[in-house]
Amino acid sequence: QVQLVVSGGGLVQAGGSLRLSCAASGSISSIDAVGWYRQAPGKQRELVAAITSGNSTGYADSVKGRFTASRDNAKNTVYLQMNSLKPEDTAVYYCRPRGGGFEVGSWGQGTQVTVSS
Repeated sequence: QVQLVVSGGGLVQAGGSLRLSCAASGSISSIDAVGWYRQAPGKQRELVAAITSGNSTGYADSVKGRFTASRDNAKNTVYLQMNSLKPEDTAVYYCRPRGGGFEVGSWGQGTQVTVSS
């Protein structure tokens, strides 16, 4: 089973940008879709973006127009470009494979994104 490892979090001021990377241990093309999730303190984990093997993307309303998911099959990596960041984007971000509209596999280690006001 392909494992995904996320990186690229950090501290940024409101209005700034960050790019998260989600690297696969094997072929990213073998995964139907990759979901980007986040969990803020005291809140449930939520799906914020997803990208399919066919490069279709979907976004939560809260990030639409600001976040962009992309993939580089040659590097077996999926990216989440986050622009115009807001303090409410502060969370631990994860990536996880999806299939049939559901998460597959298990949660890996996330990366902390902190947006200061």
